[in-house]
Amino acid sequence: MVRRIRFFQNTIAIIYDFDGTLSPQPMQEYTVLPKIRVRPKKFWREVSEESEDTVSEAMLVYMRLLLQKANAAKIHIGRKDLIGMGKSIKYFPGVEGWFARINKLVWKEGKGRIKIKHYIVSAGLREILEGTSIRNQFARIYASEYHFDHDDRAIFPKLLITDTAKTQYLFRINKGKEDLGESINDHMPEHLRPIPFSNMIYIGDGMTDVPSMAVTKSNGGNTIAVYKKNSRKGKSVCKKLLAVGRVHFIAQADYSPESHLEKRVKILLRSVIANIEYERELFDCRRVHGMIR
Repeated sequence: MVRRIRFFQNTIAIIYDFDGTLSPQPMQEYTVLPKIRVRPKKFWREVSEESEDTVSEAMLVYMRLLLQKANAAKIHIGRKDLIGMGKSIKYFPGVEGWFARINKLVWKEGKGRIKIKHYIVSAGLREILEGTSIRNQFARIYASEYHFDHDDRAIFPKLLITDTAKTQYLFRINKGKEDLGESINDHMPEHLRPIPFSNMIYIGDGMTDVPSMAVTKSNGGNTIAVYKKNSRKGKSVCKKLLAVGRVHFIAQADYSPESHLEKRVKILLRSVIANIEYERELFDCRRVHGMIR
C-alpha cells in the first residue's frame, strides 16, 4: 500500500521572551532576591560590575552570585523552592487570559485545520517558570537551569541561555528537534521542517532579543517588540528596533482584549494563516499533478 504524503507545515509558533515581555520585572525580583533579602538594584549593579571587571558572561555571573548570596545567608535554594516561588510572578495586564483567546482565533480563522503552540525562550530560571500559573500554556519552556545535589540544593548552573544562545531554540522549534538531547546540526531541507520560520511570531522587549528577532525576521518570520507602560527607555528601544527593521510592530505590553498588542498579533496571525492556506493549496496542486508522491 502506497502511503499518501500529507501537508504537515500547518502549525503556528508564538515564541515569547519572559522578563519584560510577559512579566514587568525580572523573575528573580519576585522570587529569589526577596527570599535571600537582597535588594534588586544593588544585586544587578553588582552583576554588571563583576561582569565588566572580569570580562565574564553576565548570565553566568548572576546565576553564581544568587547561590553565593543564598549560601552566605544560610538559605536553602532547591528545585522545589524555586518552583514554589513561581507562584509569586506578576504579569502584564491580560496575560493569563491571552492564550485561550489566541488559540480560539487560530482555530476559528484556520477552520480547525491549523494548530498553534506557545513557547518561552528565556535567560531566566526554568525551575521558577515551571511554577508559574501559565506554565501549562506552553509546549516547551527553554530557560537556564541549575544542577541540584542529593539534598535538592542548587550548586552550579548546568544550562545557560544567553541572548545569542536563544537562537538555537528557534531552530529546534523550526526543525522539530525540541528535545535538548537531539542534535540540530544536520542539514534538514526546508520542506521537511515542521514549523517554518514563516509560521513563527517572536515577541520580546528589547536589545537582549535582537539576535532572536534578527534570525526570525531574516528567515521570513514575524517579530514584535513590547514595552512597559510609562517606560520612556523601553519605548525608545522599541522605536529604534522598528526604525532599523528588526521588528514588524511595536506595542505596549498589554495583553488585554482589544489592546494594540492583541490587534497587531491578530494581523500577523491572519497573515500567517493565509500563507499556510496558500502553501497547502500549492502542495495539493503539485500532488494532484504528480509532482509530489
